[in-house]
Amino acid sequence: MLDLSIIPCGRKKIWDTHPEWGAVSAKNAYIGTLHRRTRQYAELFTDQWVILSAKHGFLFAEDMVDGPYDVTFGQKSDEIIPFDQLISQIKDKQLDQFERLVILTGKKYKPVINTAFADDMPRVYPLLQFGGIGYILQSLKQSVETNTPIH
Repeated sequence: MLDLSIIPCGRKKIWDTHPEWGAVSAKNAYIGTLHRRTRQYAELFTDQWVILSAKHGFLFAEDMVDGPYDVTFGQKSDEIIPFDQLISQIKDKQLDQFERLVILTGKKYKPVINTAFADDMPRVYPLLQFGGIGYILQSLKQSVETNTPIH
């Protein structure tokens, strides 16, 4: 089964520590703990991963992020990517060619993903069972260290 992980971008970005930097690849833009742990998990247990950004949509590792921003889904902002663009990205980036989505985000991403992807696309949300960020981070770390996916 070909799995695609969708991981969160996170609030902490490279420009927080290097404000002088310009555009960087998505794999270098996001530096928060949750992002790093979900990426480690995705690289170990799934075939491909993309970052979901409220501003840029679905980003492959090599896609460029032009600079700092601070928006999230659910906010009122002109910077948030419209749903029609998310749906176009899914087709353009062939994200709909995978057999299953492994969504490694919090619950506020669920309606975004469920609206953007077709209803018949199988998906799992393994992190939604945990009652807080501490439990999520601990479970991701333990999963990677023991080479055991979260069910």
